[in-house]
Amino acid sequence: MKKSLSILMLVIVSLSFNACSLDDDDNTNFKYVNLKVLSAEVPEAFEYGERYTIFVTYANPNTCTYFEGFDIHKHQLTEREVYPIGTELIGNDNCQESTEEVEVSFDFEVIYNEDYLFKFWTGQNAGGEDQYIEITVPVNQ
Repeated sequence: MKKSLSILMLVIVSLSFNACSLDDDDNTNFKYVNLKVLSAEVPEAFEYGERYTIFVTYANPNTCTYFEGFDIHKHQLTEREVYPIGTELIGNDNCQESTEEVEVSFDFEVIYNEDYLFKFWTGQNAGGEDQYIEITVPVNQ
Protein backbone atom coordinates (compact mmCIF):
# COMPACT_ATOMS: atom_id res chain seq x y z
CA MET A 1 0.00 0.00 0.00
CA LYS A 2 2.82 2.40 0.91
CA LYS A 3 4.63 1.54 -2.31
CA SER A 4 1.59 2.29 -4.53
CA LEU A 5 0.97 5.55 -2.65
CA SER A 6 4.59 6.55 -3.22
CA ILE A 7 4.32 5.78 -6.94
CA LEU A 8 1.10 7.80 -7.19
CA MET A 9 2.73 10.79 -5.49
CA LEU A 10 5.75 10.50 -7.80
CA VAL A 11 3.48 10.53 -10.85
CA ILE A 12 1.58 13.59 -9.58
CA VAL A 13 4.79 15.49 -8.88
CA SER A 14 6.19 14.56 -12.31
CA LEU A 15 3.07 15.75 -14.08
CA SER A 16 3.07 19.06 -12.22
CA PHE A 17 6.55 19.83 -13.55
CA ASN A 18 5.51 18.99 -17.12
CA ALA A 19 2.26 20.96 -17.18
CA CYS A 20 1.78 23.24 -20.14
CA SER A 21 -0.15 26.44 -20.56
CA LEU A 22 -3.03 26.71 -23.02
CA ASP A 23 -2.87 30.51 -22.85
CA ASP A 24 0.05 30.79 -25.30
CA ASP A 25 -1.82 32.56 -28.13
CA ASP A 26 1.19 34.63 -29.20
CA ASN A 27 2.78 31.73 -31.10
CA THR A 28 -0.25 30.61 -33.11
CA ASN A 29 0.83 30.25 -36.72
CA PHE A 30 -2.33 28.83 -38.33
CA LYS A 31 -6.09 29.16 -38.39
CA TYR A 32 -8.91 26.83 -39.39
CA VAL A 33 -10.88 27.76 -42.50
CA ASN A 34 -13.88 26.36 -44.38
CA LEU A 35 -13.00 25.26 -47.90
CA LYS A 36 -15.50 25.96 -50.69
CA VAL A 37 -17.07 22.87 -52.26
CA LEU A 38 -17.11 22.84 -56.07
CA SER A 39 -18.86 19.48 -56.52
CA ALA A 40 -19.89 16.34 -54.67
CA GLU A 41 -20.35 12.77 -55.82
CA VAL A 42 -22.89 10.71 -53.90
CA PRO A 43 -24.67 7.45 -54.82
CA GLU A 44 -28.02 7.68 -56.60
CA ALA A 45 -29.56 5.77 -53.69
CA PHE A 46 -28.54 4.29 -50.35
CA GLU A 47 -29.27 0.89 -48.85
CA TYR A 48 -30.17 0.97 -45.16
CA GLY A 49 -27.27 -0.21 -42.95
CA GLU A 50 -24.63 0.12 -45.67
CA ARG A 51 -21.52 2.32 -45.71
CA TYR A 52 -20.61 4.56 -48.66
CA THR A 53 -17.72 6.75 -49.71
CA ILE A 54 -18.74 10.29 -50.65
CA PHE A 55 -16.36 12.30 -52.81
CA VAL A 56 -16.04 16.06 -52.52
CA THR A 57 -14.05 18.43 -54.72
CA TYR A 58 -13.06 21.71 -53.06
CA ALA A 59 -11.19 24.83 -54.16
CA ASN A 60 -7.83 25.22 -52.45
CA PRO A 61 -7.56 29.02 -51.93
CA ASN A 62 -3.77 29.25 -51.64
CA THR A 63 -0.54 27.32 -51.27
CA CYS A 64 -0.55 27.77 -47.49
CA THR A 65 -3.87 25.98 -46.88
CA TYR A 66 -3.92 22.25 -46.17
CA PHE A 67 -6.90 19.90 -45.94
CA GLU A 68 -7.59 18.58 -42.43
CA GLY A 69 -10.92 16.78 -42.67
CA PHE A 70 -14.65 17.41 -42.58
CA ASP A 71 -16.98 19.14 -40.18
CA ILE A 72 -20.40 17.55 -40.64
CA HIS A 73 -23.38 19.14 -38.88
CA LYS A 74 -26.56 17.16 -38.25
CA HIS A 75 -29.49 19.62 -38.13
CA GLN A 76 -32.37 17.22 -38.58
CA LEU A 77 -32.63 13.45 -38.49
CA THR A 78 -31.30 12.96 -42.03
CA GLU A 79 -30.02 16.43 -42.98
CA ARG A 80 -26.24 16.97 -43.05
CA GLU A 81 -24.27 20.13 -43.71
CA VAL A 82 -20.78 19.24 -44.96
CA TYR A 83 -17.82 21.60 -44.57
CA PRO A 84 -14.31 20.64 -45.74
CA ILE A 85 -11.89 22.13 -43.19
CA GLY A 86 -8.36 23.32 -43.82
CA THR A 87 -5.56 24.85 -41.83
CA GLU A 88 -4.13 28.06 -43.24
CA LEU A 89 -0.65 29.16 -42.23
CA ILE A 90 -0.52 32.70 -40.86
CA GLY A 91 2.35 35.09 -41.43
CA ASN A 92 3.91 33.22 -44.34
CA ASP A 93 4.85 35.70 -47.06
CA ASN A 94 5.38 32.91 -49.59
CA CYS A 95 1.67 32.04 -49.96
CA GLN A 96 0.38 32.18 -53.52
CA GLU A 97 -3.25 32.26 -54.65
CA SER A 98 -4.32 28.92 -56.04
CA THR A 99 -6.86 27.61 -58.51
CA GLU A 100 -6.20 24.01 -57.49
CA GLU A 101 -9.21 21.69 -57.25
CA VAL A 102 -8.74 18.86 -54.76
CA GLU A 103 -10.85 15.71 -54.42
CA VAL A 104 -11.23 14.22 -50.94
CA SER A 105 -13.71 11.77 -49.44
CA PHE A 106 -15.41 10.61 -46.28
CA ASP A 107 -17.28 7.46 -45.33
CA PHE A 108 -20.95 7.66 -44.51
CA GLU A 109 -23.09 5.00 -42.84
CA VAL A 110 -26.82 4.91 -43.52
CA ILE A 111 -28.54 4.53 -40.14
CA TYR A 112 -32.05 5.81 -40.98
CA ASN A 113 -34.70 4.62 -43.46
CA GLU A 114 -35.51 8.15 -44.63
CA ASP A 115 -34.08 10.13 -47.55
CA TYR A 116 -30.87 12.02 -46.69
CA LEU A 117 -30.34 15.68 -47.59
CA PHE A 118 -26.68 16.67 -47.96
CA LYS A 119 -25.83 20.36 -48.03
CA PHE A 120 -22.24 20.95 -49.20
CA TRP A 121 -20.95 24.42 -48.25
CA THR A 122 -19.95 26.55 -51.26
CA GLY A 123 -19.21 29.84 -49.51
CA GLN A 124 -21.20 32.93 -48.62
CA ASN A 125 -23.20 35.28 -50.80
CA ALA A 126 -22.80 39.09 -50.81
CA GLY A 127 -25.14 39.30 -47.80
CA GLY A 128 -22.98 36.94 -45.74
CA GLU A 129 -25.44 34.04 -45.95
CA ASP A 130 -24.09 30.51 -46.33
CA GLN A 131 -24.68 28.87 -49.71
CA TYR A 132 -24.86 25.12 -50.41
CA ILE A 133 -25.05 22.48 -53.11
CA GLU A 134 -28.05 20.41 -51.98
CA ILE A 135 -28.34 16.73 -52.91
CA THR A 136 -31.09 14.40 -51.73
CA VAL A 137 -30.29 10.68 -51.65
CA PRO A 138 -33.20 8.25 -51.24
CA VAL A 139 -32.87 5.18 -49.04
CA ASN A 140 -34.10 1.92 -50.53
CA GLN A 141 -36.23 -0.18 -48.20
